Amino acid sequence: MRIIGTGSALPEKVVTNDMLAGFLDTSDSWITSRTGIYTRHLLSKETLGELAITAAQAAIESSGLEPSDIDYLICSNVANSYVSPSLGSIILAPLGCSCPCFDLNGACAGFLYSLDIADAFFKTKRAKHILIVAAEEPSRFCNWHERETSVLFGDGAGAVVLSDEEGFLDFRVTADTHTDVLYYKRSLETTPYDRVEEKTMPLVMQGREVFKLAVRACIKDVDMILEKNNMTGSDIDLFLLHQANLRIIDSIREHLDQPKEKFPTNLQKYGNTSSASIPILMDELSRAGELKDGSTLMLSAFGGGFVTGAAITKWTKIEYKQEENQ
Repeated sequence: MRIIGTGSALPEKVVTNDMLAGFLDTSDSWITSRTGIYTRHLLSKETLGELAITAAQAAIESSGLEPSDIDYLICSNVANSYVSPSLGSIILAPLGCSCPCFDLNGACAGFLYSLDIADAFFKTKRAKHILIVAAEEPSRFCNWHERETSVLFGDGAGAVVLSDEEGFLDFRVTADTHTDVLYYKRSLETTPYDRVEEKTMPLVMQGREVFKLAVRACIKDVDMILEKNNMTGSDIDLFLLHQANLRIIDSIREHLDQPKEKFPTNLQKYGNTSSASIPILMDELSRAGELKDGSTLMLSAFGGGFVTGAAITKWTKIEYKQEENQ
């Protein structure tokens, strides 16, 4: 399969580290030295569904297709205000699509998991065009009285349109049970027979353990998929990694012994947008003309579970309308 369209959307509200320091025991230097994050966009007057629709519309428009050409919609989302219906179902009609859809919770690796599933649809001839929308609001998971998690995240949506053409070379997705290091728990309704007490808990993150798991797992994914395809890090033109923490990205880069310019980042502006981070970065780079025709890209992400994903793709240049680049 091949990516033929990209789109992204971010909330209007920009929150700086200094703004957070006004009510949290933190500072700009404390946050940037540990994460590399300076600002993030947070939902205030928009809804997550609106962001998802905007990103998806941009991706469809740039693909040159009509909404009716989309055969399947996969929505990567950890949580939103609705348990049911799915976020995909909610955005389907406003997009003008009339195709099957489902939500996928692959945590921050959800975009890679969605790509892997889309590839299977193409290989079994179930679809010719698939829309993936990664829409996340992790700011709604955090305890905003604690700095450990609330300073890390931003909200946003990224989308791609895929076509049944050559482009992706390989995928690798993994899962292992390390639920205690990163989780967000919501209580369900009680029943007369429920004997287990449940309560909603804001996001819990064991920072050091997540760091170690992320670096180790991503390095293993990248090394294995490169070896499988008889490639080295030097064969990759750009590494588009999950935008969670600059120190994690630097650790992976140092292991691969590759130059810094091959690891573009935008977490400085947006923070960790969960599964939306890679498609948002991809859309920005593509619209800026920084993804060259024929270049080889490595995608890699990790998330709570503990889940990971990696993929290699050959990029084909996407033509955007002139007004979108101004």
